[in-house]
Amino acid sequence: MAHNILIVDDSTIVRKSLRKALALLAIDLGEVFEASNGKEALEVVSKHALDLVFLDLNMPIMTGMEFIKIVRDDKLLDNTPIVILSTEGSEIRSRELAQLGVAKQLRKPARPEALTEVITDIFDEGKE
Repeated sequence: MAHNILIVDDSTIVRKSLRKALALLAIDLGEVFEASNGKEALEVVSKHALDLVFLDLNMPIMTGMEFIKIVRDDKLLDNTPIVILSTEGSEIRSRELAQLGVAKQLRKPARPEALTEVITDIFDEGKE
């Protein structure tokens, strides 16, 4: 089954780099969508079925935290796996993200091996 993924980051370079890294992984990749902020990401999730969201926290217009809270309050979207990809990594923020049901957290820049491990874990969990 092909996996649809959304990349949400205000940096075009980060989005392109992550898209390239995903293309190199040994996963059945469906569509890869991009958004530059949480508001654009909400538009994507309202129109497309997604298997995974990579999300930055610090973005203009709508932050990653605002996006997560809206998605988690929507019964149709609340189980969508979200992986944080951010430079932010405080213990307090990590606990808050875990309480919101974030699947994984990676620090930027993420190594390809870390991406592979996270994606494998998430998609393997869905097979159980």
